[in-house]
Amino acid sequence: MRFETLAVHAGHSVDPASGAIAPPLVLSTTFERAPDGTIDRYFYSRLGNPNRTALEACLTALEGGAAAAAFASGAAATLSILQALSPGDHVVAPLDAYHGTTIILRDILGPWGLAVSFVDMTDPAEVARAVRPRTRMVWVESPSNPLLRVSDIARIAGIAHAGGARCAVDNTWASPALQRPFELGADLILHSTTKYLAGHCDVLSGAVVARTEDEYFQRIRLIQLQGGAVAAPFDCWLVLRGIRTLPYRMRGHCANARQVAEFLVQHPRVEAVHFPGLPSHPGHALAAKQMREFGGMLSFQVRGGKAEALGVTAKLRIILRATSLGGPDTLIEHRASIEPPDKGTPQNLLRLSVGLEHPEDLIEDLAQALG
Repeated sequence: MRFETLAVHAGHSVDPASGAIAPPLVLSTTFERAPDGTIDRYFYSRLGNPNRTALEACLTALEGGAAAAAFASGAAATLSILQALSPGDHVVAPLDAYHGTTIILRDILGPWGLAVSFVDMTDPAEVARAVRPRTRMVWVESPSNPLLRVSDIARIAGIAHAGGARCAVDNTWASPALQRPFELGADLILHSTTKYLAGHCDVLSGAVVARTEDEYFQRIRLIQLQGGAVAAPFDCWLVLRGIRTLPYRMRGHCANARQVAEFLVQHPRVEAVHFPGLPSHPGHALAAKQMREFGGMLSFQVRGGKAEALGVTAKLRIILRATSLGGPDTLIEHRASIEPPDKGTPQNLLRLSVGLEHPEDLIEDLAQALG
């Protein structure tokens, strides 16, 4: 079954009670048991809910995995993968990653006993040098946040497996519409389903998808159910609805981002554009090899510093100054303002989530703001 068809049908079935083709929203926190006290399928919503079951089935099918677990946020999903490790285990992670992941690794699980090495993940040799006898996880984020660096997932997965470790890939920015980490050797896939999968900036949720339903995934499932950071029924319903249009939305995001990037790279007030779809991008050839398209995210550096970058955002009329990504509205953000000071994001960098407006309107807005 092709991806577009999977996006429409995976996790969906006609409701046997009413014949509805849209899934009903099941808000009940508890479910009736049989007269003999046995449990049929559901009995308490933290441990199982029909909407969550449907979303997890859909995500499993979309990524070509064996099982999935839906969480209340992408951060909760990230924490579950890493908390399934043991104190004393070692993780290799990217220097240029979502800062929330860095905080979980360093500030939350570091004191608990997890060791971490942050490396330039675009250099497989550096990844290999960082692997230790206690390395149990290599974490990949490609394209990265916010510099859109591209890492060789297949080579890194091979390095991880050779060292007895698993490879987890944050596939949020690419989505399964553009990148298939399991086909490249990954063991686990993380999504902030808040972003492209839900697609409308109106739901907070996350997910872990596993290539095999092994003991490690069962530990992630235990953390999900007993830790309680499960996705709410309505959140699952919204993400599942958003996925149905994912393939076509991604085509619009990608096409618009390409046009915006091509405009920005020619503008005299722009110092650099970070977008793997540009032939000048150092990861362009690799991205073309392991992605179907180059995505809807880019970042650019305004000539000058923080004041000049913020001055551009202040003049925008259509593009919104806001965190997050993957929705129909184009959003811009000065990343250094919200990240820890030691992250090293350039002060003149602006991150752009290119939405579904007409690209010429976006270009005109950027042109007048850049002056």
